[in-house]
Amino acid sequence: MLETVKYLIGSAGQSGFGSKSTAEAVTTACLNLHQITAIITGATSGIGAETARVLAKRGARLVIAARSLKTAEEMKNRILAESPLSEIIVLPLDLSSLSSVRSFVSRFLSLHLPLNLLINNAGKFSHEHAISEDGIEMSFATNYLGHFLLTKLLMNKMAETAVETGIEGRIVNVSSSIHGWFSGDWVQYLDLLTRNKIPYDATRAYALSKLANVLHAKELAVRLKEMGANVTANCVHPGIVRTRLTRDREGFVTDLAFFLARKLLKTIPQAAATTCYVATHHRLRGISGKYFADCNEASPSSPASNLHEAKRLWLMSELLVSSPLAFRLDNSVACIRLCQDDSLSWSCTGDVRFVGNGDDGRG
Repeated sequence: MLETVKYLIGSAGQSGFGSKSTAEAVTTACLNLHQITAIITGATSGIGAETARVLAKRGARLVIAARSLKTAEEMKNRILAESPLSEIIVLPLDLSSLSSVRSFVSRFLSLHLPLNLLINNAGKFSHEHAISEDGIEMSFATNYLGHFLLTKLLMNKMAETAVETGIEGRIVNVSSSIHGWFSGDWVQYLDLLTRNKIPYDATRAYALSKLANVLHAKELAVRLKEMGANVTANCVHPGIVRTRLTRDREGFVTDLAFFLARKLLKTIPQAAATTCYVATHHRLRGISGKYFADCNEASPSSPASNLHEAKRLWLMSELLVSSPLAFRLDNSVACIRLCQDDSLSWSCTGDVRFVGNGDDGRG
């Protein structure tokens, strides 16, 4: 009850910020980001667009990664109208396509720019069952797996930039408190979902992808530390906000739900605050593997805190992004276990088939 009251009145936490803080307010201590180059996914609308606008206003060079170049160029022009000295680069990226992710990374690296900040913000709520071109359920492919590969292919670049510039690199995964709505064995669920063997539950599929975002940040933080990289990885919950993601479900029930919850809703500037805080604030120097909400550290769900599952997800993801690869669990229920030597062991009731040319896709 007390936490709800604090949220509603916007009471500041230990960071000095709270639920009513805006992206501009939390970056007032970072007025000069001219040395920062940031890649932002999903920056053409909603929370991502506000994040991009504020970072550009503070001087950061932006790389807007977007599926629609037309929409991205329009966003670029809106930012330049407010911050005419901003440097903004638009590159194509479809996160549901692993080949598109690789092409994006190749294009970015060819620019020979530094990379200080990676904000994995893009999200998709698939209302109907759909499969990506790589054979993965669409919400999981877009919200998590594409970001996993993007981050994996850019890790070394970020580590190199941190050494060359002396500036700590930061990776921010934008998740959601909805991650706590998923429970159970995610491997089995993803398999059944992908093969359309169970009724499609759009909300649960979305919750799984958001759980994966949190687990990804946790294991990523471990691996960056093992690399000796001066790069951190954290995850954020932006809060409840009506963006294009939710407007896609407009109707009487949705409108009624948002009307009843209107006191809990954030504005888009407020929803972008936690991302901007975690991405830029000096208080978080060296902080990694954490989960933030309302610009303060918070506790994710119990499954999202499981380091064993975080490692299991990472290793499974490396299999899934191996390219070109069709990962099939035909007529089977696969059990993927993490062995003590960090390898994967398999047991299943059917055949596991890998169809590809053997390229491990590690770039």
